[in-house]
Amino acid sequence: MSERLRARDLALLAGESPTTPMHNATVEIFDPAESGFDHDRLLGLISDRISFVPRYRQRLQSVPGRVANPVWVDDARFDLGYHVRRSALPRPGSPEQLQELVARIVSRPLDRNRPLWEIYFVEGLADGQVALLYKSHQVLVDGVDTVDLGQVLLDRTAEPKALGGDEWRPQHRPSPTALVLDAVRETVGDRSSAVDAVRSTTGSVLRGVQGAGRRTGQVVNGLAGRRPERTGPISGTLSQQRRVVVAHTDLQDYRRIRDGLGGTVNDVILATVAGGLRAWLMARTESLRGMRQVRALVPVSVIDEELEATSLGSQIAAHFVELPVGEASPVVRLHQVSYSFKAHRETGRGVAANRLAGIAGFAPTTFHAIGSRVAAAEQHRGSQLTVTNVPGPQSPLYAAGARMLTTYPVPPLLPGHALAVGVTSYDGQVVYGITADRDLVPDAALLGQCVREALAELLDTVTGDRPQAPRGRKRTDPR
Repeated sequence: MSERLRARDLALLAGESPTTPMHNATVEIFDPAESGFDHDRLLGLISDRISFVPRYRQRLQSVPGRVANPVWVDDARFDLGYHVRRSALPRPGSPEQLQELVARIVSRPLDRNRPLWEIYFVEGLADGQVALLYKSHQVLVDGVDTVDLGQVLLDRTAEPKALGGDEWRPQHRPSPTALVLDAVRETVGDRSSAVDAVRSTTGSVLRGVQGAGRRTGQVVNGLAGRRPERTGPISGTLSQQRRVVVAHTDLQDYRRIRDGLGGTVNDVILATVAGGLRAWLMARTESLRGMRQVRALVPVSVIDEELEATSLGSQIAAHFVELPVGEASPVVRLHQVSYSFKAHRETGRGVAANRLAGIAGFAPTTFHAIGSRVAAAEQHRGSQLTVTNVPGPQSPLYAAGARMLTTYPVPPLLPGHALAVGVTSYDGQVVYGITADRDLVPDAALLGQCVREALAELLDTVTGDRPQAPRGRKRTDPR
């Protein structure tokens, strides 16, 4: 019997719309050097390891009459060449050109009739570098049954490892009659399955009504010459297009601030986000009198003794932080953020960054995906911004012998959120990936600059020095 989509995953699908595609994305930049890493080598690497993530060869199959949740079935037409795509920038491609390409790709929803993922191999970057753009739907990667494909493609050594591809053959697709009979058996044996099915059907009807209502309101506003109401500088009605901005910083600067002012590296990162938002809002001449704080949803790592220790999906929980954008002092901002996390640390359930980064086969992509799932499930609690911060390994990683130079996340936007921030530390770097709505935040590049300046402001309070240029290639100890 095929595995049925869980209720929480069904909710993710139900919440998806053309303006809020529910997929995660990650960019990784490599130096092929003498490895010969190219599109064909990438295809071979994925063919060799995709058996470790079997969900990546499955698609969703609905049940006739919607009497039960959809099921995962093997895709009989699975075509690796469809999912692994080749792209290029005009040489020599700049970081800004890459970010523009990434923004256009992540703006497009995934095809629900196929396995819910894509990878783009991007050539044409300066100095002969290449980039990988991973794009996976949130229902695909839960950290329980499936980790992100990027987690199994990376090695800790430059010596390529052949793990041996499988002789995969798709299982027979269940007939409509079999799908209905399986659903009936489950419903008889488990009353909650019937409840989920009813909620699914009812939810689809309600979404249709709500969508019609929104469209009617838009027509009325258009006839009356009114724009849709915006609730704040970082919120509003989303478009279908995105902007992507990247800010590179050095991990050692955060450690120096932590050592001088207290707290943790995570606290310093969030204080930097708060300072960046403050400077950006002031540059836009936005009044801070009505926005002294920004309520941020920050997924955090926890230990849950009641769940399986090997389940990455059980190691992330929601935490809410009031980012003090109205506070002028960078030191006070840091102390306020640190105090917000004090209670979480005192529970004893917090996971140290170096322990998290030391998980065998660890790659930040899975934890960013789980963090996005947590944020989507908790969006009803009134957050204005999502910030996911994942500590990565502080030694180089490789794909088919090519060294990964840097990586950054491209987090999805929640409904009404004009911004989302993802942060990844890797090999001495701390890199911010900022996703912004293309229409609501036309000056997203300025926010990236303000984040770097906010870090400089904090560092000045400790040493009087400006931040160092990101090294990215020197091995450093875990935080």
